[in-house]
Amino acid sequence: MTNDRFDPRHVLDLWFPDTGHEKDREAHSVFWDIRMQGGMDEIICADFADLTEAAARGELDEWAETPYGRLALLIALDQFPRSLWRDTPAAFAQDIKACRLALEGIENGHFDALKPWERAFYIIAIGHCEGPDHVQRMEMLIGLTERAIEHLEEPLLDMADGFRAQSARVRDIIVTFGRHPHRNPIYGRLSTPEEEAYIAAGDFPHVKKVQDDVVD
Repeated sequence: MTNDRFDPRHVLDLWFPDTGHEKDREAHSVFWDIRMQGGMDEIICADFADLTEAAARGELDEWAETPYGRLALLIALDQFPRSLWRDTPAAFAQDIKACRLALEGIENGHFDALKPWERAFYIIAIGHCEGPDHVQRMEMLIGLTERAIEHLEEPLLDMADGFRAQSARVRDIIVTFGRHPHRNPIYGRLSTPEEEAYIAAGDFPHVKKVQDDVVD
């Protein structure tokens, strides 16, 4: 099934605006913080709810035929639900599909056709997806992070260590708990005492500002 109402360019224009953020260290940090800390919620809920639902129904799957179409679909499946259905299980309902989409894009070369900050959303999507192979996927992401940041240019070079630290931190959480414990209350899952302590601390990777992980 296809849906001609929506265009992947609308997703890409929203998520990767041509503002020159990649040429300014501070602007690029703001780019990340807005997307990782709920700053896109209002516009996604107001203008992209129908598109997000269409992606979840599989109506936009043909977008994956091209590198940038696949990237737009990945954003619609992995990022948009976290805004549209925030703090509900539906926010994570497309994680398996998004992860498979990203893994396939790595195999077919679509990942390597993207810019470093675009490749990062493959890494994020794969890390989001809980499952029995989560630790193995997180180990793979360490190498993928290097592939993403090797093409960084000035003035973003000093952000490389921050991106490395983020991937390593998520890996360590999955190695420790086997899942994302902060989702336990949303899913109604019982937490272990160790997870309860982690949740109480509230120091989650997805709420950490980019600036905090950058070594100046």
